Amino acid sequence: MLPATFDPFVKAAPFCVLARAALESLFQPQRLDELFRRTAQHQYTRQLLFSQLVELMISVVLRQQPSVHAAFRNKLANITVSHQALYDKLDQLELCVSAALVRDSADHLTPVIDELQARQSSWLVGWQVKVVDGNTLSSTQRRLSELRDIWDAPMPGKVLAVYDQQTDLVTNVFLTPDGHAQEASLLSDVLETVEARDVWIADRNFCTLAFLCGLAAQDAAFVIRQHGRLHGRLLGSRRCVGRCETGELYEQQIEVQYQTQSYLWRRVSVELDKPTRDGDREIHILTNLPTEAADAAQVALLYRKRWTIEGVFYEVAQTLNCEPHTLAYPPAALFCFCLALLAFNAVALCKAAMRSSAGEESVEQLSVYYVALEIQQTHSGMMVALPAESWEFVRQLSIVELAQLLKQVASQIDQSRYRKAKRGPKKPPPARKAYKNGGHISTHKLLQKRKPQAP
Repeated sequence: MLPATFDPFVKAAPFCVLARAALESLFQPQRLDELFRRTAQHQYTRQLLFSQLVELMISVVLRQQPSVHAAFRNKLANITVSHQALYDKLDQLELCVSAALVRDSADHLTPVIDELQARQSSWLVGWQVKVVDGNTLSSTQRRLSELRDIWDAPMPGKVLAVYDQQTDLVTNVFLTPDGHAQEASLLSDVLETVEARDVWIADRNFCTLAFLCGLAAQDAAFVIRQHGRLHGRLLGSRRCVGRCETGELYEQQIEVQYQTQSYLWRRVSVELDKPTRDGDREIHILTNLPTEAADAAQVALLYRKRWTIEGVFYEVAQTLNCEPHTLAYPPAALFCFCLALLAFNAVALCKAAMRSSAGEESVEQLSVYYVALEIQQTHSGMMVALPAESWEFVRQLSIVELAQLLKQVASQIDQSRYRKAKRGPKKPPPARKAYKNGGHISTHKLLQKRKPQAP
């Protein structure tokens, strides 16, 4: 299906070709501009198209350009507005547009994953598992006049992201420009996206009666750690139900009252073998899942797997430029983070193509670091040899044709090149001597004192 000119890159850098094909499918200019016209409430298009802004910023997110200004200079032939007009458009971008961009990517890629028959096995058979968590964007440079005379770290906003476990996509985001906002302030928006037979997994910051009861009212389930501020009446005696990987398991029923209505849920407690980072020796997990759907051990395991979304945040932070320190305006910083989640979804499509071609184990051993490294090192040269016009045919492909193309390229991947590096268990660092200001030592002399190893 690919022209012969693509063959050298398919052999030398197949993941770079996969990623570019996925991005071409996502970044169709007409669809992006239509999304902006449909979603934006105050902004409008005059000279700078939304699709041009996305194309420019994605080059920064993928680390192909070191900064927004460098990307602007590189795209000068295509963008006719001044750099100040570009920054003004970026700094005032509406949050609803950024959020819609992530939702649109998931809606566009899900049918392709289904065509590849590459959904992951559900953590809980018969239920659609979703993990939600918040991420506070890292502090920015003090480029705004209001920030230059303060010592406090400026926070440009917060993101709530929803991860769909079976498709491996971030399907929704909820944004706030207030870096001090609590996750609970966005939960009413999250409830509007809930569907029946969903299972929502989250940490204790999401444990509010309004959210839990809202999920139950929509025939959805939850596995959420109990927060200290949520009180209920424990019924009966707590009984031991075995062990899980991290400690002893106990179960008990709990009754809560909300708006004159009574709810009866299960409380699974884990007496931990090792305390948490906060020093907790015991955690309590609330769920309304029936026992026949998930016993106490399964509930505890589901809660442990919520760290999957932390892995999403870690991947975009380590492999992408998702939080440029120069973007001090919250709308610009949040837009950039949403583009990074869009790139994560594109990589998820590449993983789906691998699952379809080589099986689940090939993805479990995949190192996202080496994938990102290949893309960063190869993409610029590939786009010189295969300019944008060479990729336009990808935008015209049907879902079936796109799935076939991705599977064809994925079949050429040498998995050993992208395998995760294994390491042994971490050892605690030895205690250091007292600090001495200005001291230094010769590494060579220290090595001279090392005792020779026995042959």
